[in-house]
Amino acid sequence: MFPLYDTVRSRKFPLITLTLILANILAFLYELQLDPAALKEFIFAWGLVPARLISKPDTTWITFFSSMFLHGGWFHIISNMWVLFIFGDNVEAGMGKIRYLIFYLLSGVAAGLLQSYIQPSNTTPMIGASGAIAGVLGAYLILFPRSRIASLVPILFIFTIVEIPALLFLIFWFFSQLYSGLFAVQGGGGSGIAWWAHIGGFLFGILMVSFFAVRKRTTYSHWQ
Repeated sequence: MFPLYDTVRSRKFPLITLTLILANILAFLYELQLDPAALKEFIFAWGLVPARLISKPDTTWITFFSSMFLHGGWFHIISNMWVLFIFGDNVEAGMGKIRYLIFYLLSGVAAGLLQSYIQPSNTTPMIGASGAIAGVLGAYLILFPRSRIASLVPILFIFTIVEIPALLFLIFWFFSQLYSGLFAVQGGGGSGIAWWAHIGGFLFGILMVSFFAVRKRTTYSHWQ
């Protein structure tokens, strides 16, 4: 299922969401200017390396934040930014700009913490906004469970657009991440995807959204 749009329309301009998207794009454009050797050095310097974080947290904590703005390729950044664009505006409006920004960054930190806890000896840099975006998805699940997500779904080798309840869409997404994460821990496959970062961000979003959300009913009751 590939999300195309949601049926909840925010009444407020998503300044923080668009700023985050722009910051990620600018960081990626900078990456494209680097030659392979310099890019590798850059990723290892600013990506979140669990083993390095565990051994030297006082000097590597900044990578919790820098890693959120780095991506490994065109598909990586386009898919992440597209999902953030679809779900971020509503969560931002439900929280307010400053609360949303803090929530987004803390979701990314929670994602990095869980990934590092599950795989503390991993020396591969973890990069990407997906952990922070997973927090946005968790918040969306709680704030807008009755929304519907128009998704591109393959049916008998033909792609069609189906409106799927957000509750069903996001629960399915979470359990797909959990399954993949458990499979990876048991030594199955080496996709290079930080599944537990997705899980950590999503759980943080679900658990902490009530501390950040404001004006939910007055802002969105008309749309639900």
